[in-house]
Amino acid sequence: MAPPQSLRAGRPGLLATLLFPSLLLLPAGCGPVETIREFLVPDPTPHQEYLMGLWEAGLASSALGQDWILAAGEALANPVAVVAPYQEAGFFPPEEAASRGYRFPLRRGQRLVLTVTLENPAPARVFVDLFRAGSDTLRAPTPVLSGEAGTEIVYEPRRTGDYLLRVQPELLRGGRFVVTIESGPALEFPVADRTTRSIGSRFGDSRDGGRRQHHGVDIFAPRGTPVLAAAEAYVSRVDTTPVGGRVIWLRDSIRGASIYYAHLETPLVTQGARVMPGDTIGLVGNTGNAVTTPPHLHFGLYVRGEGPIDPWDFLYRSPAEMVKVEVELADLGEWVRVARDGIHLRESPSLRGEVLAELPRDTAVRVYGGVGPWYRVRLPDGGDGFLSSRLAERTDRPARLEADR
Repeated sequence: MAPPQSLRAGRPGLLATLLFPSLLLLPAGCGPVETIREFLVPDPTPHQEYLMGLWEAGLASSALGQDWILAAGEALANPVAVVAPYQEAGFFPPEEAASRGYRFPLRRGQRLVLTVTLENPAPARVFVDLFRAGSDTLRAPTPVLSGEAGTEIVYEPRRTGDYLLRVQPELLRGGRFVVTIESGPALEFPVADRTTRSIGSRFGDSRDGGRRQHHGVDIFAPRGTPVLAAAEAYVSRVDTTPVGGRVIWLRDSIRGASIYYAHLETPLVTQGARVMPGDTIGLVGNTGNAVTTPPHLHFGLYVRGEGPIDPWDFLYRSPAEMVKVEVELADLGEWVRVARDGIHLRESPSLRGEVLAELPRDTAVRVYGGVGPWYRVRLPDGGDGFLSSRLAERTDRPARLEADR
C-alpha cells in the first residue's frame, strides 16, 4: 500500500501540510500509518481519525481514497471567499470524493458561530474543521477547532486574521447540507438599550492636551441608565478613585481579562460577587474627573501581558443581515442549462464577483449549492463558480423558444 507522493518519505509538500498542518517531515523508513499515528497522538480530530482509518483499511491508496485526500487539501488551498453572516445550502454527490472550503475574515473580539446541518435521511458523517489561515501561501493553516455536522462550533479568536472552514463528508456518503457562518460581539454591551452608536470617545483618543491616551471607550446614556455585566465574571474590586470616580472591576477568567467600569452614579454589586452577562451591576453617572461631561460609562478592557486593548470589536455588532437561500432546494444535485447567451460565471455569489467565464446559451452545469439567488455550479470540464439562478433552467424541462427568452 503506497501513500500518495506528497505523503511519502521526505518533505511532505502542500497536501500533507494542509491535511496535517503541524507535520513538517515524514522520516525515511517510517510507514505512513505509523507516522500519521504518531502525529495524531494525543488528540486527533474526527477528520484525522477517519483518514487514519482509511490507511489502516487499505482504502487510502485506492483511487477514491486518494481523491478524498486531494479534495480535503483542495478545499483549504482554494476556498471561496465569503463574509459573515453567510449561509449556503449545498449538495455532496455520494459518488464523488468532495469537500467544500470557505475563507473569511474574523477580528479579535468577535465570536464566531458555525453550524452545519444535514438534510439527508441516510446516516452520514460530515467533518467540520476550522483553521487559521497562514500569513502567506507557503504557510500551512493552523488547526483551531473540529467537529462534525449537527454540532455548533463557537470560537473567539485571539488574533485578527483570515480563517478557513472545511466541510467534507465521509466516502460514498453525501446529500444536502446547510452551512451557516455568523459572527458577533464576544461581550454583552455594557449599557442597557445602547449600541456602539452611543460611543462618543474611542480608544486611543488624546487626553490632557496629548499627555496621555484614552484607554477605553465612553458610552453616553442618561444618568441612572443600568450598567450591565459584559461577561460571566466575578467582582474583583469596587472602589472610589479621583479619576474614575465610583468604579467596578470585573475579572473575566475565560478570556483572561479585567473589565473596568468608571464614572458610575451608583455601584450595585459588592466585591466577590459572581455576575452573568446582562446582570445589572451599577448605574450610569459622571463621577470622578467626568463631573464636567454628560453622564457616560467609561468601559475599559485589560489583558495580562498586553495592558489596555481596544474594546470596540468586543462590543460591535454588524448591521449586515443574513442572506437566506432563495434557490429551489430541489435543484441541488440537478443539471440546469444557461437560458441565454453571454451569462457570466462568477468567482463569488455577487455581481461584484470576478467573472471567470462567459457561458453560451444552453451550457449545461450541475448545481452543487445555493447562496441567496445564486447557484454554485460545476461545468462539464470541472470548472466551477456561481451563476444567477434566474438565468438558468432545469434540463428536464422543455427548452424555451428564442421568442420566449
